[in-house]
Amino acid sequence: MANREALRELQTRLASRLKAARLEGASVAWLAVRVGGNNLLLPLAQSGEIYPLTNFQAVPYARSWFRGVLNIRGGLYGVVDLADFIAQSGGSARTEPPATDLSVVTINVTLEVNCALQIDGLLGLRGADAFVSSFPPEQGAPVYFGNRFVDASGGRWQEIDLRILSQTPQFLNISA
Repeated sequence: MANREALRELQTRLASRLKAARLEGASVAWLAVRVGGNNLLLPLAQSGEIYPLTNFQAVPYARSWFRGVLNIRGGLYGVVDLADFIAQSGGSARTEPPATDLSVVTINVTLEVNCALQIDGLLGLRGADAFVSSFPPEQGAPVYFGNRFVDASGGRWQEIDLRILSQTPQFLNISA
């Protein structure tokens, strides 16, 4: 129970910081998340809201990475296990088991895809100043992979372009 309250508090703080960053047009550019043992950066302008993953309905005959559907404030959202999707589309495989308290990040409504991405953990907000170097995506990486970044402690980060991700044929085809 304490974990759920701590998660809600973190989500509330992040939501208020996201809103402030969008209003300021500040140096904060990404929502940092942990997915399958990897550090990912989701562009703030393409990210939506954060919710705990509860009470979703599985969908039969769907691909393994499509977890099901979730009702978020009266809207129906498809839930994609981002780690499994990345692994099946040529990215790095899951190096850690899924977290026990999973969350989802919705894709911004301006992209017109009712989708929520399953993540293992929220790591806060990051700006370009949080990184010491950047590199283009590796050759052969999925088309939705943006730049790769390294932070001061040597941590590696992969940017995910949610606009491109949400338009790729593999992502749009959930039938098994």
